Amino acid sequence: MPPDVREWLPERHLAWFVIDAVAEMNLEPFYAAHRVDGRCRPPYDPAMMVAVLLYAYARGVRSSRVIERACEEDVAFRVLAAQQRPDHATIARFLERHEDAIAGLFGEVLTLCARSGLAKVGVIAVDGTKLQANARNENLDYEQLAREIVEEAIATDQAEDERYGDRRGDELPPEFSTSAGRRGWLREAKKRLEAERSANPQPVPRDRPKRLRQAKRRLDEELWTEIRANQAYEAWRARGVAADGSRRMAPGTIKPYTPPASPEGRINVTDPDSRVVKGLRGFIQGYNAQAVTNEQQIVIAAEVISVAPDFGQLEPMLNAAQRELRAAGVTDTPEVLLADAGYWHQQQIERIVDRGIAVLIPPDASKRRGARPGWDGGLYAFMRRVLGTERGGGLYRQRQPMIEPVFGQTKHNRGIARFQRRGRAAVTAEWRLITATHNLLKLHRHTLATA
Repeated sequence: MPPDVREWLPERHLAWFVIDAVAEMNLEPFYAAHRVDGRCRPPYDPAMMVAVLLYAYARGVRSSRVIERACEEDVAFRVLAAQQRPDHATIARFLERHEDAIAGLFGEVLTLCARSGLAKVGVIAVDGTKLQANARNENLDYEQLAREIVEEAIATDQAEDERYGDRRGDELPPEFSTSAGRRGWLREAKKRLEAERSANPQPVPRDRPKRLRQAKRRLDEELWTEIRANQAYEAWRARGVAADGSRRMAPGTIKPYTPPASPEGRINVTDPDSRVVKGLRGFIQGYNAQAVTNEQQIVIAAEVISVAPDFGQLEPMLNAAQRELRAAGVTDTPEVLLADAGYWHQQQIERIVDRGIAVLIPPDASKRRGARPGWDGGLYAFMRRVLGTERGGGLYRQRQPMIEPVFGQTKHNRGIARFQRRGRAAVTAEWRLITATHNLLKLHRHTLATA
């Protein structure tokens, strides 16, 4: 009889734990996507594929080719794959096809953590880290995009002329032949556009010509949004009605504004959703990966945004955390929310406090000497006094050991400092899988310690 590879794995090995964990998860979304009429070639068992991916990501292995090779050479992978050999294309297609279900594994792992008592939420912390996008540092403006699209169209026409003998080289696509109040309207309009893109993310095409057209369309959308917002603002000013209902606003007292004729700004043509963000070692083309953790360093919410500042993310991340906790069966409400100065948003802080959750955020960044100009009195002074007390300062000092080691473990120990996939939806699913495997490792260590 040939040797049984299962005998080569130690009893307390992570692979056995992953197999047991997957057996307790609800994998119906994976199975629902497969045919059940017996037609076509039978797929690999989704439970096996999920187990292989969870183990691979927990070990910091994300390349589909490396995973394919490991299923042949590594004992743990061979046990997880039940001696099967899924190739790299199958693994990559599984990740792409089951994108939403992959993201849902975060909630399944969090549920297992809750059952083990690791999802306590007395004190929680929110923070973000910058991860590189799977994109070249190639940001083009509108004119460069249009020029390349025209050149690509000409090259395509020439290739088709040589192939089919139908010369039509004389044709080109037809699309190529401030006051503070106004800034507020434009800012709100762009914020709504960004929210709409976040709610309905579009996949990034594989070939460059399609990506160029997608990038151009996004710049056109931003210009159209600015034009519409400016027209709405001009109409509002023309009515001469102030915010308090009075008619003290003179329509002609502000300097007129004319939106640009063509879109301004630059966009990345490899991953249009990514942005130039500031990391620890300078600017990178990437995303801002957000997380909420508890005192056990369990990630209870994981989201990705495409803007560099953390400003405005305090309440959305708290909402995401409470939504994930409810789905995991945790009904407790957090008592204290910790964040660094980048999350200071007075309106959001006041709304969170009204929900019965204490918020501790310093108004001033740690590198700043003294208070910010104009940030005196009111909530600013109150927060400084609270953080200056023994109780408040002691609670806030928990923030760094609660969440910073999570990012350090992910980026340095597991070597995950760059996304593999492209597009907002894809990198969000990837980030949730990364944080789910972080929680899985925490749960495994907890199980070993309590055994």
